[in-house]
Amino acid sequence: MSKAVNNMSMGDVEPQERMKHLSHCGNLIEVDKNMPVTRYYRSGTEMLRMANVYLREGNHENAFILYLRYMTLFIEKIRQHPDYGSVKAEVRDINRKIKDEIMPTTEKLRAKLLTHYQREYEQFLASKEAERVKELERERERERERQRQKEREKAGSSAIPSLIPANLHVLIDEGNQPSAPDLGLLDQVVYPNDFPTGANRSLPGSGLLLPAASEAAADKTTNSKPSFDRNQKPSYNRTDSLLAGSLRLVYVPGDTMEVFLKLALANTSKNIETCGVLAGHLSQNQLYITHIITPQQQGTPDSCNTMHEEQIFDVQDQMQLITLGWIHTHPTQTAFLSSVDLHTHCSYQIMMPEALAIVCAPKYNTTGFFILTPHYGLDYIAQCRQSGFHPHPNDPPLFMEAQHIRMDNQAKIKVIDLRR
Repeated sequence: MSKAVNNMSMGDVEPQERMKHLSHCGNLIEVDKNMPVTRYYRSGTEMLRMANVYLREGNHENAFILYLRYMTLFIEKIRQHPDYGSVKAEVRDINRKIKDEIMPTTEKLRAKLLTHYQREYEQFLASKEAERVKELERERERERERQRQKEREKAGSSAIPSLIPANLHVLIDEGNQPSAPDLGLLDQVVYPNDFPTGANRSLPGSGLLLPAASEAAADKTTNSKPSFDRNQKPSYNRTDSLLAGSLRLVYVPGDTMEVFLKLALANTSKNIETCGVLAGHLSQNQLYITHIITPQQQGTPDSCNTMHEEQIFDVQDQMQLITLGWIHTHPTQTAFLSSVDLHTHCSYQIMMPEALAIVCAPKYNTTGFFILTPHYGLDYIAQCRQSGFHPHPNDPPLFMEAQHIRMDNQAKIKVIDLRR
């Protein structure tokens, strides 16, 4: 349901362009004609649930995207499903909800976001103009400093006296001893050892820097960097996954696998698989698994089928829970996704890109946290029309270890066992 999109969330982008990008994200939903149409109506319910959370938390961009996605699905895309005609009652209810609630809310969000984007853009332009003015002033100051340096160099070269008296050669040529006044002239000769050392060398009594020191001072002035950071500009740095196209973090209670293995123990001892639905909630753009819902089911050594899914939906609606994946055992095998598992998980991941498939392998004391590879496996399995156990190519890989999970050892999983 979600594909990677570019994050155009900087204040230097024109407001209308940013709104166009949000609308593009809101249209990123497709209908798989082989997926039960009821799954889409179920997904729509959870979509609204998440949109309302985003709205309450003030995350207006993600709320806008989900409301728009909901309308795109049920006004336009769902009509392409071959079983669309069998859900007339749901269609009437949804159309009424869209007209009375969702559309007005979405339009209010559109206006609010546009105002926000306009304000950010104006701040960016003002900042850019202020920086341009400062840069011009810095350039003028550099030019004035260059002129002052030229004047200092010119004044310095004309003020340094000759080191040899002008009439010294006359005195030598005539073989005469210099008179007292002439010796006084020699006293003005400055020999190399008379120069002071250090950074601030100058001719005695002249107040002028020697050329080397003067040039070093000039270099220090002209090469100094301005203290103002020219790269600063206002931005709206959001990392919301719906906008950026990345997966949101999913937090898993640390005792999830232990608790599930205990409730599956009777089946495991008979070499029968057990499965459950992972459910939870959204908060601050992160997903939290809080419940395992164990539906009525029929298991075999290598498969597990759920029954009476409407009972799961009733529980989720009562507790406002979102479907975040599923968990099942491999009583005698290692932790991996079989061909049947791949198809089962596809239906979860199409509806929720972050959905996890947790596989517990008690015989090997291992656990796998899997997803279909987003850029290959998900599309490949969605287009595969075979059923039951059948071979799939292994390269490129169809599934991978989930990278977007975090174990939360402080949280405790809750179980709702509908088998009883």
